[in-house]
Amino acid sequence: MIRIVYRNPLELWGEPSYNEPWISVTGVGGPLVIANDPALIRHVLVDNAKNYRMATVRQKILRPILRDGLLTAEGEVWRRSRKAMAPVFTPRNIFGFAPAMLKRTLEFAEGYVDGSVRDIAHDMTMLTYEILAETLFSGEIAGEKGTFAQDIDRLLETMGRVDPLDLLRAPDWLPRLTRIRGRKTMAYFRGIVSETVRMREDRLRRDPEGAPQDFLTLLLKAEGPQGLTRGEIEDNIITFIGAGHETTARALGWTLYCLAEAPWEREPVEQEIDAVLADEPDPAKWLERLPLTRAVFEEALRLYPPAPSINREPIEPETFKSLYIPPRAAVLVMPWVVHRHRKLWVEPDAFIPARFHPGNRETIDRFQYLPFGAGPRICIGASFAMQEAIIALAVLLSRFRFDTVTETRPWPVQKLTTQPEGGLPMRVTRRKRQ
Repeated sequence: MIRIVYRNPLELWGEPSYNEPWISVTGVGGPLVIANDPALIRHVLVDNAKNYRMATVRQKILRPILRDGLLTAEGEVWRRSRKAMAPVFTPRNIFGFAPAMLKRTLEFAEGYVDGSVRDIAHDMTMLTYEILAETLFSGEIAGEKGTFAQDIDRLLETMGRVDPLDLLRAPDWLPRLTRIRGRKTMAYFRGIVSETVRMREDRLRRDPEGAPQDFLTLLLKAEGPQGLTRGEIEDNIITFIGAGHETTARALGWTLYCLAEAPWEREPVEQEIDAVLADEPDPAKWLERLPLTRAVFEEALRLYPPAPSINREPIEPETFKSLYIPPRAAVLVMPWVVHRHRKLWVEPDAFIPARFHPGNRETIDRFQYLPFGAGPRICIGASFAMQEAIIALAVLLSRFRFDTVTETRPWPVQKLTTQPEGGLPMRVTRRKRQ
């Protein structure tokens, strides 16, 4: 089991996981509860969220990378960070990001050569990095963007996996041999963050009125005794550079793959995009005007949730219906499992975007579909990611078709995100529109 968990935790879940409302067992690291029932999920993430903290194993994996970033911070540190970032992700600001998202995607699409075979997983990592750099950092991230995708892969390969000692809840002073290789990459990312902060501070000193009022500036303005420490600022920057864009990149790659495997779904999406882009120049309005495009993206998020697990641990033991949740139990809400659960979905393993068409979308229980989590710790950037994804899909699918080739045999692997082992090699062909 430890070998499977290290290699790919998604392979651990057997048929009972996809049929039962919950499973309670004693594993290698102690009591384990797999929560699939939407009512139980709501109880853990919302109704009794105060009794649940971040799971120990999850923190042992993520904290070495993100430290006190928003994904891993708890208590007062999390509350201060969330409050500091909230102004960036208001609807008004997100709509304001749309032109920059469009600009970057148009520029990226110009790099495609008709008929070429590309690793779309790599390409989407680069595209979302460029969008993130432009929108949240106004193009001012230090480092070489050309090697960024490889650096991210190396970081998640070495630092974003479960170590056997984590499962055994070994003390932190015992070295995790699986992560020693990641120290150099981690130091590189920390260097990028420090240099990015230094660049912005220099600009704010030279031209405080002309400096962009973006995510980075807002974080620096929140620094102080009642706000964020310098360490927390840097942790949140690395959270958004490393993890914040990675989830959207994976979702876009899986969406293009799903459409290539279901050309009968791709054609109506292309027609919808062609019609809307012909008469609506404002990209901020595309999300509401492209319901079929949004539906294919949401269905890809269901089949391949970028964040495949949500991990909690009870502070005090409790009972939910007939389920006893013991102290220090690892409570796993697995979007990967819940999204494919036999009792919650019809044909759960099939790509059926119609589930998310208007009229059908509203019938889905809030707690059976969790691509962005739920409760107080729901992803702060969910609306940002949805707008970014629809703009990117609209631009790319209006110009190109992405088709699988003989080498396209992706196997989903859980590292920090749900990644396609072997990448997503696909042929990019310029569309011949009528």
